[in-house]
Amino acid sequence: MVDNYDTATVEAVGKVTEALETIERARGHLYSFHQLTGSADLALGEAVEKLEKAGHSDWARRITEELIGLNVLPDRWTFQIVEEYDDGYYKTCRDFERTLLESLTDGRRHLHEQQMKDDRRTHGRPGHEAGAPSKPPAGS
Repeated sequence: MVDNYDTATVEAVGKVTEALETIERARGHLYSFHQLTGSADLALGEAVEKLEKAGHSDWARRITEELIGLNVLPDRWTFQIVEEYDDGYYKTCRDFERTLLESLTDGRRHLHEQQMKDDRRTHGRPGHEAGAPSKPPAGS
């Protein structure tokens, strides 16, 4: 048990935090998707220039008209997908986790990991010190 929090609560809240961390990773992949798709669109622009120079203006025109600037989903470029994800699902999950922490752990984060650290470290050995306890972020 970490401080005055029961083990079952610490584990349950830890599982919600783990889920949010996975959502954070998914968000990172979404930003990678956004940047990679944008880079590909810019590379297609360079390909058009090279095709023009090589005398393949029909192919350059087709790429310009059919691929460059094409929506990746109906009515959307990747920046719009990122914004919708951030403002919807991501914000909802992040805000929920914060509210849960405030309600059940006084805003303290990673209590499950803090307990794991204490259980796994070699007490009294250099490099295995407990360190400062988790505390709520400033302003919460």
